Amino acid sequence: MNFPPFDSDIIFTVTTLTSIIKAAIENISPDTIKLEGEISNYRPSSSGHVYFTLKDSSSQISAVMFRSAAMKLSFIPKDGMKVCCKGKLTVYAARGNYQIVISSMEPSGTGDILQMLEERKKKLAAEGLFDTSKKRPLPLFPQRIGIVTSPTGAALRDILQIAKRRNDSISIVILPALVQGEGASKSIVKQILAANEYKMCDTLIVGRGGGSLEDLLPFSDEEVVRAVAASEIPIVSAVGHEIDWALCDYAASMRAPTPSAAAELVIPQKSDILNDIRSFKEELKTAVQTKIEHIRLILRSYSLDGMELQLRNIEQPLLARFDAAKAALISNMEQKIKDVKIFIENCVNTMEGASPQTIFARGYAMVRNKQTQKIIRSGNDTVLGQEIEIVPAQGYITAEVTAIENGRTSVILE
Repeated sequence: MNFPPFDSDIIFTVTTLTSIIKAAIENISPDTIKLEGEISNYRPSSSGHVYFTLKDSSSQISAVMFRSAAMKLSFIPKDGMKVCCKGKLTVYAARGNYQIVISSMEPSGTGDILQMLEERKKKLAAEGLFDTSKKRPLPLFPQRIGIVTSPTGAALRDILQIAKRRNDSISIVILPALVQGEGASKSIVKQILAANEYKMCDTLIVGRGGGSLEDLLPFSDEEVVRAVAASEIPIVSAVGHEIDWALCDYAASMRAPTPSAAAELVIPQKSDILNDIRSFKEELKTAVQTKIEHIRLILRSYSLDGMELQLRNIEQPLLARFDAAKAALISNMEQKIKDVKIFIENCVNTMEGASPQTIFARGYAMVRNKQTQKIIRSGNDTVLGQEIEIVPAQGYITAEVTAIENGRTSVILE
């Protein structure tokens, strides 16, 4: 941009010249501009404002980020970190230097990375890898804990120190892996698979200490996320600091804000367990003693005489009911026998009344053909001169048919 030449005879004050420069610079960029550079001399203040320098290979510019904007940062800025900023150019007249007032800032290139991670997150979530129902619960009392992390990192040292302090009876299995750079994701997957194949532990911590978004990318690799979701061993994801995140956080059984927090989470405090056992022991002992005393109080109310009286009070009504039932049964049986006897007598009388001998005793007789012994029921069953037998109650009489009139037969007794 070309500016009109100044009159060489005019003498400016410092304030006037600075005001002209301030207006010129701020007019160049009245709206937000984007600026990329490397952080240098990073100085957070007690008021919450952040001051630093942005530079590249040949130039630098002062930068300030006020408290309201600094609170929205998703990462911790550090010297040497390359960042992409949005802000407005301004001139700080008191010192006569220009600066950029930053409204937002993120690590350089993180925009594309975040977009990629968001798309990957949606894809894996749609497959159900982050479903809460598929997460395995952490064991209450783990016997062996596996750690997939860098064998030389501070995260491992922190976990081991916490394990020793909290519960030195729990075994620790270290599964060394690369945690950043080329080959890191395959190294992490390999150790997760090995831990599951050989059942090396009952809880697994997968993570590393803090770093840039690029450093943490292996823990968002699709293969790593799938291995975490498929693990039969419950996994605690402990990647970076509390503000850091990775996709394996969503697939793990639980997320811890830091590796140290993961150790605190999965390793029960031995002293707390012992205190709980002692407390439960005392509670159980007290409950048993209370029960025994209660039983003793109940037993004291039962003397031998008293118990005999109580048993009699229980027995007497039962005996009375038994006697009444016995008497009723005998009475019913006797009545039933009487009824049966009467029935039998009636049957006998009926049968005796229908007996031929009884009928003969009343004066009746039976007539039959002497030769065929066939009973004669009508005079028409006889012929003249036929010999017949008359059978009264006792003996029998032989006769001869002499006449047959209107079905009546006349006979001569022999």
